[in-house]
Amino acid sequence: MPNQLPLHDLHRSEGARLRDISGWLQPADYGDVAAEHRAVMTGAGVIDRSLLGKATVTGRDRAAFLQGMLSNDVKALKPGEGCPAAFLDAHGKVVSLLVVYALADSMLLELPTGSTEKFLQAIDRFLISEKAYFEASDDGYAILAVQGPMVAEVLSRASGVSLELAAYGHTETAIAGVPVRVTSRTEAVTPGFHCWIAPGQAAAVWKALRDAGAAAVGADAAEILRVEAGIPVYGSDVDDTLILPETRLDAVVSYTKGCYIGQETVARVKYRGHINRGVAGLMLSGDLVPAHGDLVLADDREAGRITSAVRSIALGMPIALGWVRREHFELGSPVSVKIGENLVPAHVAALPFVPPA
Repeated sequence: MPNQLPLHDLHRSEGARLRDISGWLQPADYGDVAAEHRAVMTGAGVIDRSLLGKATVTGRDRAAFLQGMLSNDVKALKPGEGCPAAFLDAHGKVVSLLVVYALADSMLLELPTGSTEKFLQAIDRFLISEKAYFEASDDGYAILAVQGPMVAEVLSRASGVSLELAAYGHTETAIAGVPVRVTSRTEAVTPGFHCWIAPGQAAAVWKALRDAGAAAVGADAAEILRVEAGIPVYGSDVDDTLILPETRLDAVVSYTKGCYIGQETVARVKYRGHINRGVAGLMLSGDLVPAHGDLVLADDREAGRITSAVRSIALGMPIALGWVRREHFELGSPVSVKIGENLVPAHVAALPFVPPA
């Protein structure tokens, strides 16, 4: 029996078509995927992202400890700031992607869906005498993503204040009388925010955002928007078989912060070597959409694998994320994707697939 989201009853009342996704009943759509996609591209949409992993870090050594664990410059963060980062193993392979938000007396970690306990167990092995305390917070927050070019107006109407935040910046406000931590966090080519709320109060915030003009957006439209934006996620496009440089996520790395786990591999690739494969975008001919793991071929030889694929609403064609060998990194490089018994022509494309709004 699938688990239910805290907002399960609300989603049903909104007319959601619920589907079992990774053991949870989630809104696949609210009746019109194309309209939900259009809302995020031209207005604003709200997405239930409560299944994202969450952890809280306290203790006087929290920033110093995470500085030695993560790939980005966490120690430089001031309260109200945040950054994306990666947690690696000693060989530079990606154990997790995450976002770190600095508060005055703690840090909030946004983790991949379903990964909180695994992350906490992995990082706990490095804690010796540091005063840093990690606590799973999956049940402590619901997260509502508000995405689209009109999100600032929607949040202003819902909260009564104007919010201007740098990327990954965050602040505390109130919506419908409910305390909400709003973070600058995009999941599409449009601007976006996350609202962190106590689960029992999430329904009131959802309704306020809807009343302020945000359309309800389900998982199917959200996935199309994500792939169109070229945003890889941990578990699908990135996992512990890739070293960090192979993700090609430069925003998660500081090359000046000093040592952290896996740093030697990352620095060696940047300054003295190269990667043999990396995450890339692919545009496909025809109408067939590949599945995760489908082969990418060049000259009848394996050149990569598909990791995520959708039929793009914005482009009207199948697009995919995957890893390809470095000799095919050049934009426009011709390849083929094996979909069942079909060999579908494709080419390497720039990310994001759709220009930012």
